[in-house]
Amino acid sequence: MLIKLDENLPAVLTNVLAEFGHEADTTPQEGLAGHPDRDIWDAVLKAGRFLCTQDLDFSDIRRFVPGTHPGILLIRLDHPSQKALVQRLHQILQTEEIETWKGCFVVATEHKIRIRRPTAE
Repeated sequence: MLIKLDENLPAVLTNVLAEFGHEADTTPQEGLAGHPDRDIWDAVLKAGRFLCTQDLDFSDIRRFVPGTHPGILLIRLDHPSQKALVQRLHQILQTEEIETWKGCFVVATEHKIRIRRPTAE
């Protein structure tokens, strides 16, 4: 799966994703650090990559309607240290088939995963 990590996630997560066969790049690698969310979103759409972020600006499903984009994973941990983020993502990758999340809006907390799938028309 092609994934883009927002700048608010540690770049070491690209290694965790690679362990599970996913190709990830980061917004800083593309020179997008500090850019407005619109620029990040445009890069996500252009590359067709699933976005992983902690940014609540990407949490409005009225704006980011499931099925109209490659997918979003919003990670919401109470204490999002690098270690906690690495552990949670590793756990998610071990237990979930994230390939089925394409086009979905997904929220992951310490203990739960909520998935909003595209609605059938």
